[in-house]
Amino acid sequence: MAMFLSPGEMDKAVKKRYSFKAMDVIWNGYSCFQIKEKNSLVITDPYKLDNTIPQPFLKANIITISHPHQDNYFTDDSDSNPTIIAIPGEYERAGIFVTGIATFRDNENGTLNGKNTVFVIEFGNMTLCHLGDLGHRLPSQLLEDVGTVDILFLPIGGNESFTVDLAVETIRAIEPRVVIPMGYAPVSTSSSPDTLSNFLKKSGAHNTEAKPKLTVTQSSLPSNTEVVVLSNDT
Repeated sequence: MAMFLSPGEMDKAVKKRYSFKAMDVIWNGYSCFQIKEKNSLVITDPYKLDNTIPQPFLKANIITISHPHQDNYFTDDSDSNPTIIAIPGEYERAGIFVTGIATFRDNENGTLNGKNTVFVIEFGNMTLCHLGDLGHRLPSQLLEDVGTVDILFLPIGGNESFTVDLAVETIRAIEPRVVIPMGYAPVSTSSSPDTLSNFLKKSGAHNTEAKPKLTVTQSSLPSNTEVVVLSNDT
């Protein structure tokens, strides 16, 4: 049975975050990622696919949910007793620190599409930021709340108010060391234009052939911002 964590709850037995040798990041489509190291697994925005649950999702230690969606809530099916974080606040579990920041899925204070939570995840000696289904420019106070980011999970498609131009602007505002685009159709169709190519062109990204996963350590992070495209084989 999954456990929903309330803001401010902390694992009293853990006094400091742990360190690790390497982190793997795998994209499962939409805004869902597996963030893994040897002993821990964080899942962002999980979903059901054809009424089934991808098996890795069942083994998560922490699951973050950025916005309400019927496909996200399969938590009773998990067999790993994960901690579910679905609202803004500060959390800690097993040395992983998570801060949820209240935002919206549109630029009308949520009146069109509702609320969104941006998650800042301090995982070992790296900081990751998952923007969820963000629908507006981040004001200066929220940028300050986000802070210094090593890996940014950035939505680039599917939200009319968060355009590709605004996505590029957000990279410049946050200045992460790695950007991983998400929330776009992996294959271009007549009804779904090639948002990824448009984003890569406007962001000036180079050497962006899709890879099945990103393996990274603090020492291997680039000194300047790089875009990493992940393939989705889910």
